[in-house]
Amino acid sequence: MSNLKLHFPEPRFAITPEVRKPLGQHLLTAGKIADGDLVHALDLQRHVDAPLGEILIAEGLADRNDVMQALAKQHNAQFADLVTDPPDARLAGRLPASLCQQYRVIPWMDIGGTLLVATSRPNDFGQLCTCMGSDGLRMLPVVADAQHIQDQISRLYGAELVQKAATRVPAAESCRTWETAPLRRTAIAIAVLAGSVTALVMAPLWSLTIAMLFAFVMLLMSTTLKVAALWAQYTHRGDAPVPLFRRHTDPFRMPRVSMLVPLLKEKEIAGALITRLSRLTYPKSLLDVVLVLEEGDDVTHATLARTKLPSWISVIQVPEGNNLTTKPRALNYALDFCEGSIIGVWDAEDAPEPDQIERIVTRFQTAPQRVACLQGILDYYNPRANWLSRCFTIEYAAWWRVILPGIARLGLVIPLGGTTLFFRRNVLEELGGWDAHNVTEDADLGVRLARHGYITELLPTVTYEEANCRAWPWVKQRSRWLKGFLITWCVHMRNPRQLLRDLGWVRFMGLQTVLLAGVCQFVCAPLLWSFWLVLAGLPHPVAETLGMPVVWGMVIVFILAETLSIGLSMVAVSDKEHRHLMGWCLTLPFYFVLGAFAALKAIKEMVISPFYWDKTEHGVTSCADVDITAVALNARQPQEPRL
Repeated sequence: MSNLKLHFPEPRFAITPEVRKPLGQHLLTAGKIADGDLVHALDLQRHVDAPLGEILIAEGLADRNDVMQALAKQHNAQFADLVTDPPDARLAGRLPASLCQQYRVIPWMDIGGTLLVATSRPNDFGQLCTCMGSDGLRMLPVVADAQHIQDQISRLYGAELVQKAATRVPAAESCRTWETAPLRRTAIAIAVLAGSVTALVMAPLWSLTIAMLFAFVMLLMSTTLKVAALWAQYTHRGDAPVPLFRRHTDPFRMPRVSMLVPLLKEKEIAGALITRLSRLTYPKSLLDVVLVLEEGDDVTHATLARTKLPSWISVIQVPEGNNLTTKPRALNYALDFCEGSIIGVWDAEDAPEPDQIERIVTRFQTAPQRVACLQGILDYYNPRANWLSRCFTIEYAAWWRVILPGIARLGLVIPLGGTTLFFRRNVLEELGGWDAHNVTEDADLGVRLARHGYITELLPTVTYEEANCRAWPWVKQRSRWLKGFLITWCVHMRNPRQLLRDLGWVRFMGLQTVLLAGVCQFVCAPLLWSFWLVLAGLPHPVAETLGMPVVWGMVIVFILAETLSIGLSMVAVSDKEHRHLMGWCLTLPFYFVLGAFAALKAIKEMVISPFYWDKTEHGVTSCADVDITAVALNARQPQEPRL
């Protein structure tokens, strides 16, 4: 440390706020901005909750380094370059990681017993000193770039923070305890398989009959939910739309919004993602887009190294550790680095509508505090790629435009999608963020929100994604979703009585239908397909045990359920944007054959590797096939299905 003293003057105490010149005046005096630029930024600051320096940088009116130098001069503090002079790792014990994240600071240097603390927010330094008690009297601020501080926090405290990210959710609400019982899972699986084989050998007809009855009950539950959702949509089709945001006229200052975008092994998506996000109309000074990537992800690192990031996009590297590499762990790690009061999630291939965040902000401003989560609508920009992408788009049009809105209007638990999610930050932190071990962390979080008394609403703003258009990647993606649904069901059914008390009977049964019956529909699909034998005039094993009238009753219900699914899908794609898919709805029964393979894969992984994250590859549809940006720019609010 003695050599370092030669490079820096003795620590200087900050000038008191009463005599401190405004930041804009410092920049004007230094010739870094023009008078008109300052007037524009000050006018914008009346409507947005952001510091003047961030506004100038985001609007392209000032260079970040110039602003940081002016900020240092304003506070009579030293400017520190953390890249050329990084903090000594031995100083990590001088400040707790939680305070470093809260105040965006890092212990930089010790000079004669005085701790120099690098900060990008010197105005908040007094609060940090107060939190440190007597130790705060021996601390002085130096100004440093926010991204560099963030990188150094990860370097000094990464091991501690990544452990916290893996265990944020209370153990009673997490599936991570399964990690310690692989032999138990295997033993249970072997016992179930052995019992099933034994029953099939000893009483084949009755074993098949019981299995058929179970599959039939699951079919009835799913069909009932679809009918109820369709009816709820029909009876509420005249509801007033969510009002548009009116900048400069709404009586509140726009808040800062942090958007988490997890990336993993992305070769080409980064440049296209930045292009699409640049179309957002929300003030960039209030937009905190955080690209979250794993420390060892050399592919994405190389991609970002070739990409120039705008000032409103930052990068968080999640340190390796815990032998766990999942999206929810990465989201948990990045959460404490976010600056917004609203936290959102997009996927790497997403193309959100340009005014999406304005709509989210407006609804959170007017909604009751119990509305803790807003879920946008997902659509797909490549439905014409092939038959699989068409069916994928049809399936999710039915889910997002008919079934899920109906579930919401019925007051049932909404299993969240993994993207276009927006949370009140305080509620998200109260619940412990995402379960780092659950491969459908979104659905699990939706259940936990409901159990803690919070409300999730669907908002009519669309994000376009890439529909999976290859068979094996489709199976891998769907198997992860099915495995996650089953894991989520098992976690929340640890104490069925408590779950029932938390949700009530109606929502309890709705959750059983969405999670359990949703998975079992794919698992039991081959059993239900056997009803086609009856229509072909062939014998059915259930006829030997329960009689032919019962079989025909089940066949009729099965056909009605299939007809309802196709009809509901046609309703979902009846708007102008999707009408070209109408005829393809008739091919859905063949499309869902893939689901049976995905279910078998999910069950196998449930036993062998419940936390394995089978990543979905993005960027399969090339730019020659579809202009993603044009789709986002020309997007309009979704029409209600014609019921």
